[in-house]
This record gives sequence, C-alpha cells and structure tokens, in this order.
Amino acid sequence: MLSKELHLDSSSVNAILAGDIVRNISTLEQKFDVKILSRGTLLRISSKNQDKLDIALVALKNLIKFHESGHHIKQKDFEIIISNSLKNLNESNTDKDFHMETIKVGKKNGSIIPRTQNQYSYVRDIQSKEIVFGIGPAGTGKTYLAMALAISAFLDGKHTRIILTRPAMEAGENLGFLPGTLEEKIKPYLRPLYDALYDMLEFDEANRLLENNIIEVAPLAFMRGRTLNNSFIILDEAQNTTVEQMMMFLTRIGFESKCVITGDPSQTDLPHNKRSGLNHACSILKNIDEISIIKFNSKDVVRNPLIEKIITAYEQDKK
Repeated sequence: MLSKELHLDSSSVNAILAGDIVRNISTLEQKFDVKILSRGTLLRISSKNQDKLDIALVALKNLIKFHESGHHIKQKDFEIIISNSLKNLNESNTDKDFHMETIKVGKKNGSIIPRTQNQYSYVRDIQSKEIVFGIGPAGTGKTYLAMALAISAFLDGKHTRIILTRPAMEAGENLGFLPGTLEEKIKPYLRPLYDALYDMLEFDEANRLLENNIIEVAPLAFMRGRTLNNSFIILDEAQNTTVEQMMMFLTRIGFESKCVITGDPSQTDLPHNKRSGLNHACSILKNIDEISIIKFNSKDVVRNPLIEKIITAYEQDKK
C-alpha cells in the first residue's frame, strides 16, 4: 500500500471537509479509489495504485488552493473540483490553477471562476481578443462566463454599455399566432439572458441599468443598421442565425467594443435548407488573429453530472 501525507492548517481542513465530513471523505475515497485518514490537521492518503494516489493528491491540493485564494468551498465547488481532477486523470494539466482567474461581478455573486481548461482559455481569450466564439453543448458556461466578463468590464469602466442579443427563433411556433404584443412575444426568447443577469447583479441594480439602456437586451433583428461602439456585446444561441444575419451582426461592431458569440451547432432550429451562420463564420474567420474560437465538450459541463452523461451519450450516438 502506497501512502502520502498532507499537513494542513485548521482552516483548510475545515474548508475542504466542511459540512458532512464523513460524506466528503467517502466521496474522495470512492472517486479516486484511495483511503483517507484524517487526524487533526494531517491527512494521510493511501492507495495500491500510484496514479490514483497522485490524482487524489492533485484534487486535494486544488481544493486547498481554491480555499487559499479566498473562495468559500461550497458543496458544488467540492464536487466540481474533484470531478475535474478525475476527468483530467491522464492529462498533463491536472494541477492547473483555474481558480486564480477570478471574475468580479459585484456584491451579489462576489466572483466567478473558470472550472476547466477550456473555460480558462475562453476567459483569457475574451480578455485579450476582440471577437471570441464559444461553441459547445449546454452547461459548459459559454454564456454565463461571457456575461460575467461583460459585467466585470463594465464595472471596471472598460465599456460604457452591455448589449445582449439572440435570434428570436420560432422553433416550430409562429410568432404571429402567439398572444400579446411584439415585445411580449419576443421576451421569452431572451429570458435566459435576463436569468444570467439577475443571477449576478442585485435585482434593483440590474433593473436600473436596464431602464437606462446601459444594459440592453434585444432580439438580433433589432441590431440591423446600428454601429455599436464602446460596448461589450454578447450574441447567444448563434447557431440559429443565418449566414446573412451573422454577417449583419459582425459588421455592427464598432470601435472599442468586444464581442462574444456563443452557440451549440447541434441544437439549431433553422430549416434544413438554411446554413447556420455560426458554422459558416467559424469556418471562414478561423485564421484571423483578432478572433478566437473556443470549442467546449462534455468535459466542460459544470451542471448536474447527469447532464454530462446525457451529452456524452448523444455525442457517441452522433458518431
């Protein structure tokens, strides 16, 4: 039996094993096939397999670094960090300090951090590039991280407004037959953007910014004819844009602006005879230095672990 010891301060022990200590130790033991003995500030990790012992140590060290960087370890954080360590068992970047890239978004949510290598690259590219495409399945943080960076940039005075848009794709329903005014018909399509916004800002603050048009949430069609200067612009659900709509949108970007375009090519609601503007744009713009394309996969899902399994099953079926 191989073993290694970690000597921690009391706050780190309490942070890592907070809540149900027995359950957390049991989870670590089960996930990494190790035995963990906790005595005061000493953790002894044992295993018959050197690789499993090493990856369990990486997971524990990542939990410690997460705590030492000033973050409170919630149960969700605990599960995500050990899950990412397990997924990266055979990769060289298992000890990457993703949590060191902190996005401050105000009082309500404090700060947000990338959880995976692709999320980390996505955040860094958004900070350094003018246009970034985030492509991949639901739950990979494409829109959420973009929204966090938009709010952070606005609070830091880097941009004077935030513009959030998505195509009002009918998805089998005809808007003309739905009840209500045009605004009432369109608003449900924009609801996910509002949800992310209210998750990061206090309700009154978000409403004040919306009422003053500092934050604008609008369907893609409303972008036509405009020039968007000094703005942080997010186009969500871009797989539902046509080639013509995507070109129209990209040519709206003005001076001192940053643009993030997100979408999942496998979830398009376009008619079969219409090519997705997202796929087309990625194919013809990939060699432009100022543009970055980040592709997410099921390993980047940070929702319920069941979602990752569902996505993986669909990916395998597609292949």
